[in-house]
Amino acid sequence: VVVEDQPDVSAVLSAYNQQGDPTLYEEYYSGLKHFIECSLDCHRAELSQLFYPLFVHMYLELVYNQHESEAKSFFERFHGDQECYYQDDLRVLSSLTKKEHMKGNETMLDFRTSKFVLRISRDSYQLLKRHLQEKQNNQIWNIVQEHLYIDIFDGMPRSKQQIDAMVGSLAGEAKREANKAKVFFGLLKEPEFDVPLDDEDEEGENEEGKPKKKKPKKDSVGSKSKKQDPNAPPQNRIPLPELKDSDKLDKVMNMKEAARRVRLGPECLPSICFYTFLNAYQGLTAVDITDDSSMIVGGFADSTVRVWSVTPKKLRSVKTAADLSLIDKESDDVLERIMDEKTASELKILYGHSGPVYGTSFSPDRNYLLSCSEDGTVRLWSLQTFTCLVGYKGHNYPVWDTQFSPYGYYFVSGGHDRVARLWATDHYQPLRIFAGHLADVTCTRFHPNSNYIATGSADRTVRLWDVLNGNCVRIFTGHKGPIHSLAFSPNGRFLATGATDGRVLLWDIGHGLMVGELKGHTDTVYALRFSRDGEILASGSMDNTVRLWDAVKAFEDLETDDFTTATGHINLPENSQDLLLGTYMTKSTPVVHLHFTRRNLLLAAGAYSSQ
Repeated sequence: VVVEDQPDVSAVLSAYNQQGDPTLYEEYYSGLKHFIECSLDCHRAELSQLFYPLFVHMYLELVYNQHESEAKSFFERFHGDQECYYQDDLRVLSSLTKKEHMKGNETMLDFRTSKFVLRISRDSYQLLKRHLQEKQNNQIWNIVQEHLYIDIFDGMPRSKQQIDAMVGSLAGEAKREANKAKVFFGLLKEPEFDVPLDDEDEEGENEEGKPKKKKPKKDSVGSKSKKQDPNAPPQNRIPLPELKDSDKLDKVMNMKEAARRVRLGPECLPSICFYTFLNAYQGLTAVDITDDSSMIVGGFADSTVRVWSVTPKKLRSVKTAADLSLIDKESDDVLERIMDEKTASELKILYGHSGPVYGTSFSPDRNYLLSCSEDGTVRLWSLQTFTCLVGYKGHNYPVWDTQFSPYGYYFVSGGHDRVARLWATDHYQPLRIFAGHLADVTCTRFHPNSNYIATGSADRTVRLWDVLNGNCVRIFTGHKGPIHSLAFSPNGRFLATGATDGRVLLWDIGHGLMVGELKGHTDTVYALRFSRDGEILASGSMDNTVRLWDAVKAFEDLETDDFTTATGHINLPENSQDLLLGTYMTKSTPVVHLHFTRRNLLLAAGAYSSQ
């Protein structure tokens, strides 16, 4: 796939050279509108998709050719007919009233260069074509051919409800071809360990979140008892870091915790522990919690990053080099001795960014912390010394989100420059650049097998990228506002997305289809997280609630036969109310982060807002 460079602005706009009589534009448009509104019900819903892209292109054409008064009257007469979810775009459009305005407007340029995709059945398309050719309505037919991509399918036309579920993004729907590539959504095989059974004598230590530095008795890393998941990528498809001894110990701890995990379900909902940031006058803009739930980090609008310990164990730095040289390296508790007790505190503040911090992410081994900021950089901090190790510069504009790979070493960032970048901690330049979104990349997430990255954008689409070659392998449309949260199910098969439209959409990654819509939130969904075994999906929103949904029921007996995949006729059951297991209000705290502990306790976080 060749990614075309941004074409020269003047070349792009010159496609708008005058062909029709400006005074007739309203007539052309109302003629088509009349035709569509009088067509049979089965075609009307499909053909109505033309209204918006034609409206925009005809308006831009008038503006470009400096027919300002005609453009104004065209806009005023027809903008009220457009679907409500295009309101924000129309607001941008209404401010473009002169040819000069178009030159600097990236959104419009994108609208111009990327063809708007409509998915229409063959019958509806033939009807439209016949109408436009009989009417000799070349102006509209030219726009259809020049600026729209009509993805024609054979079969029944789709209903209004089916279309509404899928449309709403800046560039229309995704072409069906875009979601055909094979995706290895299975999980990689976990190395095997024998968990030591001497729990009793370790109880005291376990509370601290660190086991005694004892090696497990037998370390059978290579044993191949688990079968390879047929949908998993080859183990070596992308190079992943080797497990260190400390990682193995952590895995053992994790397994012990998992043995005590609560099985969640409709009858057994998780307890929720809410961390409220009080008096956060610095403006809380990002939160993350370590996998073992021992530390929590906040990114703030005053450009600081603050790390707290959530356990009784305080945060300590490593001693200075001079003091370290005095330590006996062979002693059993060397890892304890290198820590400087004098530095112990519950909170560490990290200074370095020069703008609000919009994203934070702990590394899986808890040695590092990433933060990304309005200042265009991503910083890597050491949690041993609480100092900044590297500043990664690549985005020239604000960076909205960053996240470590579940295996560490790699991380992803996304920003205002409309691209996501894949980095490795030891390279100062990105390894991959994922380009294709038409507006800011607002959130980024790694797939649990680390071979794919999902990005959500202000262009109202979600894309899935292949880390190996940088290709875009899925485009999901259906949200009506910028996307602010993403979560993969633990089995790697599904993706949940949340946006400013308050809806949570569920996607089947293998088939590239929307399989559910959870309605209930009344404001932006900022946080999504599946429980450890994937039985429950938790969503947190600006509407000050945490909601729990029955994920098992949402994904069971999906109709993913070939017909659905081929035509995109999705039938979403209106069952949000059956799937909603609980709604929990905070007093006045928008929910910005959710995290399930290894035992399935749900942790939530946000800053109290006094208005």
